[in-house]
Amino acid sequence: MPNLKDLKNRIESVKSTRKITKAMQMVAAAKLRRAQDAAEAGRPYAERFNAVMAGLSAAAKGSDNAPKLLAGTGSDQVHLLVVMTSERGLCGGFNSSIVRLARTAAQDLIAAGKTVKILTVGKKGREQLKRDLADHMIDHVDMGAVKRLGYADAQAIAKNVLDRFEAGEFDVATIFFNRFQSVISQIPTEQQIIPAKFEQEGGDAASVHYDYEPDEAEILADLLPRGVATQIFSALLENGASEQGARMSAMDNATRNAGEMIDKLTIQFNRSHQAVITNELIEIISGAEAL
Repeated sequence: MPNLKDLKNRIESVKSTRKITKAMQMVAAAKLRRAQDAAEAGRPYAERFNAVMAGLSAAAKGSDNAPKLLAGTGSDQVHLLVVMTSERGLCGGFNSSIVRLARTAAQDLIAAGKTVKILTVGKKGREQLKRDLADHMIDHVDMGAVKRLGYADAQAIAKNVLDRFEAGEFDVATIFFNRFQSVISQIPTEQQIIPAKFEQEGGDAASVHYDYEPDEAEILADLLPRGVATQIFSALLENGASEQGARMSAMDNATRNAGEMIDKLTIQFNRSHQAVITNELIEIISGAEAL
């Protein structure tokens, strides 16, 4: 049984930990509000952009001069997986859920005889994936210096991906991230960005109602690179909100667990203290009776 000093030191240590987790929870709550607003504000633009692109791509897909980003290379042998995670931990299963989805996809592709290349965005994903997929990792984007996420950050990642596609390094590119749903719910998501896929309700309704000048292929050649950057930016915003929500939830659970541990240790301390006092009284009474 631990002595009273050890118990007292442990109680003080857990109390200090609880202060830290409570502070981190409050910081995450403040950051979550901004990140959630940014993610929700970006959704209407991304949805409308995808709707317009869906109509354009439906009309141009069968054309002989369809852009390469839309038509693809004609092969699906080499896959680039862009895995987006956080730079910092202490956010529950946020990073693990993304990595688990990406690892499963990579293993399935490898088992099917495909070539897999991995580009990581965020330190935590790189740390987990390099344990068993280090040979497939080709690049890493460090987001540690980014204080406030902007479209320029997404453009830099998009340029990296597009340059590799133009150089013929891969045939298909897919991004992995967490889509924010609520503080306690983030959905691991896999989204193909090259060749471009745009979903729209109502099929190719946009191409029915609109005539484009110049033709769809020329417009797509200009808009498709922006579409890749927009999809990456949307994924980064969703990830940012998901990370803060997961961290807030994890720190709340840690604070509660610390409180429960303090209560248990306090009870143990009081019982041990009472036992010490009882033993001292017994020794005093025994000594008095002996005299």
